[in-house]
Amino acid sequence: MFHRRKTTSSQRNPSPAVDFSVCPAKTFLRSDGSTVPGRRVAEHCQIVGSVARRLIEFYPPALQKALFPPDAPFVAACHDIGKVSPAFLEKLRQACSGGMEDIPRQPISPDLEKQWGGHAGVSQVAAKALGAPEWVPEILGQHHGFSPDSLLVGKRADAEIFGGEAWQAQRAALVQELRRRLEMQWPKIDNPVQARLLAGLTSVADWIGSGRHFEDPEQDWQPLIERALQEAGWVKPSYRSGLSFADVFGFEPRAVQKQLVEIAREPGVYVLEAPMGLGKTEAALYVAYKMLVGGYASGVYFALPTQLTSNKIYERFNAFLAQILAPECPHRQALLLHGKAWLQATDMGEEGCPGGAWFNQAKRGLLAPFAVGTVDQALMAAMNVKHGFVRAFGLAGKVVILDEVHTYDAYTGTLLDALVAMLRGLRCTVIILSATLNQDRRAQLLQASTHSRGYPLITALRGTLDAPRVEEYEAEPPPSTQVQLRLVQDEASALQAALDRAAEGQYVLWIENTVDAAQDRYLDLAARAHELGVECGLLHSRFTAADRQRIEDAWVGLYGKSGWSRRAERGRIFVGTQVLEQSLDIDADFLVTAFAPTDMLVQRLGRLWRHNGTPRPSSAVCEAWVLAPDTEQAVAQPMLAFGGSAFVYAPYVLCRSLQVWRTLTQVTLPDDIPILIDATYMPRAEQGAMARWLRELEHGVPSAPGRPSRKGRQTLQRLARIGLARDGKTLSDVDAPTRYSESETREVLLLRRLHYDSATQTTFLTLLDGSTLQLPIQRHRLDRQGWKALTAQLMQQQVPVRAADAPLAPSRSELQKLGFGHCFYLGSPNWEDDVCSLHVCLVDEAGTLQGLYGAAVHERYRLEYRADLGYRRLKSI
Repeated sequence: MFHRRKTTSSQRNPSPAVDFSVCPAKTFLRSDGSTVPGRRVAEHCQIVGSVARRLIEFYPPALQKALFPPDAPFVAACHDIGKVSPAFLEKLRQACSGGMEDIPRQPISPDLEKQWGGHAGVSQVAAKALGAPEWVPEILGQHHGFSPDSLLVGKRADAEIFGGEAWQAQRAALVQELRRRLEMQWPKIDNPVQARLLAGLTSVADWIGSGRHFEDPEQDWQPLIERALQEAGWVKPSYRSGLSFADVFGFEPRAVQKQLVEIAREPGVYVLEAPMGLGKTEAALYVAYKMLVGGYASGVYFALPTQLTSNKIYERFNAFLAQILAPECPHRQALLLHGKAWLQATDMGEEGCPGGAWFNQAKRGLLAPFAVGTVDQALMAAMNVKHGFVRAFGLAGKVVILDEVHTYDAYTGTLLDALVAMLRGLRCTVIILSATLNQDRRAQLLQASTHSRGYPLITALRGTLDAPRVEEYEAEPPPSTQVQLRLVQDEASALQAALDRAAEGQYVLWIENTVDAAQDRYLDLAARAHELGVECGLLHSRFTAADRQRIEDAWVGLYGKSGWSRRAERGRIFVGTQVLEQSLDIDADFLVTAFAPTDMLVQRLGRLWRHNGTPRPSSAVCEAWVLAPDTEQAVAQPMLAFGGSAFVYAPYVLCRSLQVWRTLTQVTLPDDIPILIDATYMPRAEQGAMARWLRELEHGVPSAPGRPSRKGRQTLQRLARIGLARDGKTLSDVDAPTRYSESETREVLLLRRLHYDSATQTTFLTLLDGSTLQLPIQRHRLDRQGWKALTAQLMQQQVPVRAADAPLAPSRSELQKLGFGHCFYLGSPNWEDDVCSLHVCLVDEAGTLQGLYGAAVHERYRLEYRADLGYRRLKSI
């Protein structure tokens, strides 16, 4: 039994079923502006099944066989059998201005579809009633990204709301017709990972099969599949064979690079632990090249540790691709395009066009043959989030490089462990790069016993899922480097030291743990630096994409090898957050850093004297100053002693790290790295205050005045497992918790002015640089490329901020009225838990943020944006 709301007598007596062969799957907008029925359900399902078949053929033959069961495309073909239902048919009948006169009105309101998850929910119950194998009904039910399971409790395929037995018989007949057309049966799915893969295949095939090439029902669709796949970014790369390491990178491999290449000759999980600056990235990329040319991999995904992807990483990755792709490779240039350009050049149907959830560089990159992205997007492939299975499909069969994995974060670590296990099931080659893993964390990642404490170290996990084998190989360490170390409490002396060294012509790097602290430090330094003829820059996550690219192009280049010729011009001070410690090839003469866990401090020291050939002033010494509180005070009151850092990192880990570093006057790299890591993370019994902080780390702490609540490690691990649960509630991918120290984020679109003109039905937008854009309210006024170009320009004006610091959001209906729904995903009206992450506000000439039409911008704070400082939350109003 199930509850029905406001059931009418007409709904208790469903009308006669309409034959599946005349049921439309979509509407079609004609050039004269009329809306008529589009392709029939049977034809649309056949198209999607055919697209799925071709998608599988893009994998190397060995991967096709290992990943996909026979007849896998049949699942994709059956995704829309639920459209043969009275509620969906009535929805299309009401949307058409003609062409459905022969189809009777259905005695049901289309609005009721929300009660069972729309036509996808009908597909799920119908397939289950037809005896589809395990996991198949659920795949059909979630092909729009979320599971309708909770809405389907007690509902049967022959329920009156689905049309009764007569309509279910039509759905059964449709399945039989698809069997005949595709010459396939239901596939047997072996395990949940394979089910996740097929769910992703189904959604992606549906997106492509619903694209513009297949909209006109009068057009022959068979010849259009290849063009649609090509425009969606599915191209089969060809590679130059026989390239040596030196051919690809222009230099001979170091010992540890050569050793990894010799070990990683087959798919598996490989952990390379080696110090900073040793070329771990190049080693991993060359292994990826060998896997690609050997037919063991379908592409490469390079996962960065921060939520910011660096344009410099794109440049390094593209240089690698330019060397390995064959000159005659079709679409070679398309494979080399930068992320947002690739986004504009591809077309993936409704979900992947402007206004769709997947017109997003971070998400869509997972589906490209080669991509640089964040580890967060990869983690969501293993989580029960909207379209998480599409991410899994995008990663299947690829070389996945996880850069800068640390010992620190237990919550993300739980997700990362699950991701690595899932990637093995997806026949990926996983390469984990780290300078700061300990033995326990390495064993957790591999879910296997490890024994070696050598450093550098290569650990290989190979064999089958049922019979894995682990081998450990100690590597030759590089020459040692000594870093002079000074722990200081006086920030004024550190400021003066930075200015003095920069005045001597040195390149100074200053790293803070929070954006607020980095902004304050930049303000402390910039004016005084200018007086000394010293240039000062700032980089963190709260810049618009346009400003961030400008800053990266200037400053990361200056601190890299390409900037060597300019180092004699003047001294410089580059201030930033954790983005400067990871995945960037920057080389400083002098470092000042806020205190952080040992992992992060080691990473930051790796930005000092990184290259032997870097020109430096004669006064320069390889030295780092660490801003650290008194140890006793820190242990007694860590929230006070560490300030904002204690909200980013666990107080217990900060205190353990400080106890390790407090007496050090120099560090020898890489020799001291494993010693420092083990001393920080080795379990030990605690007493007094340290026992309290350890207890809070494990079990959490409730909120108190001036201190928000903090979940403990055990709670975080449970939450991570809930996120990974297949039968749990589908989470929005906007708020999916992938990190312990990161809060929910929102995207804020910053504009100088906004004016809606009712006469022309156009919203006129002025950007921060003074340029103007026109946003039409009617979709038909721009073609797809026009919408893509407009959306890409607006995306450059967005800045990611913590949800608590975001301006008050306009309503979804107001954003739709202004036309923003044509460019940005504003959430699904059919899924109440979906999130609209877009906020829009205006920035006046003084840099102060204003709400639209005079609305309040924030309940508690004043908000500002400056091109040199970024987004700021200022003191309470």
